[in-house]
Amino acid sequence: MQYKNKMGLISSIDIKKPKYRVMYWVIFAFLILVAFVCLFPPIWVMLSAVKDVKEFYAMPPTIIPRSFNAGKIADVWNKYSFVKYYINTIVLTLGCIVTAVVMNGLAGYVISRLKPKGIKLVLMLITFSLMVPNATAMVPVYKNILNFPVLNVNLINTNIPMWIMYGASAFKIIVFKSFFDGLPQALIEAARIDGCGEFKIIPKIILPLCIPVVVTMVILTLREAWSDFFWPYLVLRDKERITVMVELFSIQNLIPLDELVLLLSFSILPPTILFIFFQKYIIQGFTLSGIKG
Repeated sequence: MQYKNKMGLISSIDIKKPKYRVMYWVIFAFLILVAFVCLFPPIWVMLSAVKDVKEFYAMPPTIIPRSFNAGKIADVWNKYSFVKYYINTIVLTLGCIVTAVVMNGLAGYVISRLKPKGIKLVLMLITFSLMVPNATAMVPVYKNILNFPVLNVNLINTNIPMWIMYGASAFKIIVFKSFFDGLPQALIEAARIDGCGEFKIIPKIILPLCIPVVVTMVILTLREAWSDFFWPYLVLRDKERITVMVELFSIQNLIPLDELVLLLSFSILPPTILFIFFQKYIIQGFTLSGIKG
């Protein structure tokens, strides 16, 4: 087996020694086990979704389907009008992505590069907010949704509260700030000498350089917003506006289990497919921003 000449936990020189080679394979086997434990439940759900009714309820259960009922997929999709909930979720998710990237990205840029007076206190408060449990903010946030400050408007049954929440993420602000800290200051200074203001520097200089971290934030926000249940459940009261996750919760005790499993497969496919194709950008974005898991 060829080992790539890269530095890591075990270097390419150490891997030639028997004890390090054993350590390598032990770690590799452990990671394979962890991956299996993580991947088995969603894979089992998707495989079970295409079984016919008799095989679905068979005991002992089968892992690999012996039968494939393709017509069941279209029947269940049309029966529960799932396209409507997909559209609602897509609209909500796209709004969350826009606010998460634009608002958190601008906040990170201001903290990292512009550094106005008092910004150290602001950064300290943002960092401190990461340690505050989410449960402590639920009641105040919900009261603000019922009567939004200054404007005195009720935001119930709109996507605006979720969009605002994703546009004010302490974690994403710190990730953007860490990324901007690593950009060469000489590029920005050269742009300023050439007469570029901040509103030109951001789209022409900064944005092309921060594609990896932007893609990372897009994928993470998509995963979070698509699977979000709590706030859409509280805020969206109209049946015509609810998301996929809220609809699944509402009908879970009203439909056959085999159909519910198929609907669950519909709900997890979009973020899973996007993550598979763009996972390298997520790793690259965190690496360049200096954030380590």
